[in-house]
Amino acid sequence: MKNTIFTGAGVALVTPFNDDFSVNYDCLEKLIEMQIEGGTDSIITCGTTGEGSTLSREEHIAVVKRTIEIVNHRVPVIAGTGSNDTAFAIELTKEAQQLGADASLQITPYYNKTSQKGLIAHFTAIAKACDMPMILYCVPGRTGVNILPETCKALSALPNVVAVKEASDNVSQVTAIARLCGDDLDIYSGCDDLILPIMACGGKGVISVLSNVAPKAAHDIAALYLEGKVEESRKLQLEYFDLCKGLFWDVNPIPVKAAMNMMGLNVGPCRLPLVEMDDDKKEALYNVLKAHFLV
Repeated sequence: MKNTIFTGAGVALVTPFNDDFSVNYDCLEKLIEMQIEGGTDSIITCGTTGEGSTLSREEHIAVVKRTIEIVNHRVPVIAGTGSNDTAFAIELTKEAQQLGADASLQITPYYNKTSQKGLIAHFTAIAKACDMPMILYCVPGRTGVNILPETCKALSALPNVVAVKEASDNVSQVTAIARLCGDDLDIYSGCDDLILPIMACGGKGVISVLSNVAPKAAHDIAALYLEGKVEESRKLQLEYFDLCKGLFWDVNPIPVKAAMNMMGLNVGPCRLPLVEMDDDKKEALYNVLKAHFLV
């Protein structure tokens, strides 16, 4: 059995920007403190929700470094250092490891994509170059590449490949991964509306967008299940189902940043090519936030 990085809810943290699209480090500190106060079990920085793909290399390293400094060992910090360029992913991962990250989050190669054989070669190269724990990140809706259960099984043989963030929306696939890999690969839900179902298949928690606006709720859905309070967890999962869906009414992280700005968190805009939500979607999202007493 491998060491588990965290159980519960880790936040897929947004990267706050100023109006000129530079990184707002003062706001980043406030967001991290809000997350830890709300019970968040891990901070995931520079992933999809953190707009890692539009951060420069210098910004990417600076955000990881500042996040680690602010967190100061209170919870694990997981750095999104994946790329469709294996060599660059290795470079970023080495930098994050030197800065003191607890683990890396490795997206499947996007655009150039690859075969399952290529995925094994890609992730193996990163794992052998950097002995920091690695979480595989399966989100075929964004990358066009799925990580099949058999591929997860093959990669789980690597000692530092410790988990997978499963955002395929396919609970059957998650079940197959759990059956094949057992204790050799932890599973985190990558979908806030599936925290409970995936944990019922053996998942250890969630890497959550919802946590950006409702850290306690995301934490409690997972924590209650882990405590054996399944009915309480189920009620909370159903209660927040509308917000989980609302945060994906446009391309992530457009809705969550809009929601956070409505809440007065002042996280700023998304970087191009992402643009603001349409006004009708914004109004609908505001109404959902209001129903949960968040605005």
